[in-house]
Amino acid sequence: MFDAKSLLDQFLGGAAGGATGSGSGRRSGGSNDLLNQGKDFLSSQGGGLALGGLAGLMLGTKTGRKIGKKAVTYGGFALVAGLAYKAYQGYQANQQGAPRPQMEPVPVEGPKETPFDAARAPGGENAFALTLLTAMIQAAKADGHIDAEEQGRIFAKIDEAELDSEAKAFLMDELRAPLDLDKVVAGVTSPESAAEIYAASRLAIDPDHRAEQAYLNMLAARLNLDPALVEEIELAVREAEGA
Repeated sequence: MFDAKSLLDQFLGGAAGGATGSGSGRRSGGSNDLLNQGKDFLSSQGGGLALGGLAGLMLGTKTGRKIGKKAVTYGGFALVAGLAYKAYQGYQANQQGAPRPQMEPVPVEGPKETPFDAARAPGGENAFALTLLTAMIQAAKADGHIDAEEQGRIFAKIDEAELDSEAKAFLMDELRAPLDLDKVVAGVTSPESAAEIYAASRLAIDPDHRAEQAYLNMLAARLNLDPALVEEIELAVREAEGA
């Protein structure tokens, strides 16, 4: 089995690099714009940064670019856990009628010895990292604009990346496969893991299009997330975006 945790860290962290090469001031308008941003980045940087270019293709949204700066430092896996933990803290405080907890805008990781501790991830770190990667790629396809021609361009860049054959096969298979919520939901083992899966999916897209928002709405329903918790996850992502 390939190192999914490392791939997730690179995949998320690469979003920041993609923004540097492709013009971080431009607002994305969907997958076609994301693909153009990623191709610009690859043209300027060369094939040696193909994995970072892939992140630019898939996660080139405004949110993805800014989150990527933190993921480079802390690792994507830890960042997803930290965002979900922050959201849960706010959610629980609201449920109890308590003041919102005072904490740093984006925890660098879930606290130790809790369900958000990366070392205690359901099924093991690597298996859950695979689940989060799947969730992010599925979300990035939500607007339906990654057609066969665009897939071919991405596949060519995956093939150039310094990844083992299993990791390349995983990425290609996920990009080629039709949108599948069942596959994403199958990775849930606890309420906390459901929150992390939703947080990772939200990181992959900027839901300013109907198809993307509809996908997130369906995902939240399938994950059995309380709308109040979904709102807290959205707040956590927005705070991270502006940090």
